[in-house]
Amino acid sequence: MPPKDDLVYVAHMLDIARQVESKVAGLDRSGFDADENLQLAVTHLIQTIGEAARLVSDAYRDQHPHVPWHQITGMRHRIVHDYLNIDFDIVWEVAHREISGLIAHLEDLTRDGQAEP
Repeated sequence: MPPKDDLVYVAHMLDIARQVESKVAGLDRSGFDADENLQLAVTHLIQTIGEAARLVSDAYRDQHPHVPWHQITGMRHRIVHDYLNIDFDIVWEVAHREISGLIAHLEDLTRDGQAEP
């Protein structure tokens, strides 16, 4: 059984990933590009997912290698430390194409009783 903190962070990641998915649902790229507030909100949510992933223990991450932990935390680091050069092409790609796969992975973890939704 993983430490309780890992379960909290995984569930938080799932909640936030669902928010990202909801914010871009039905949008095309031009709609995303036209809404600076949406761009900032989605970027912040992706950063928050990365922060939660960063706090998941190495042992838990090692037990679940199908979750792209390195890419998730890497995205967080880019947003936080290179904030002047945020690439909204990448933010859009993550929000529009990658987030659904992450949600599926995190739902599998919660469904398996390894995290509380």
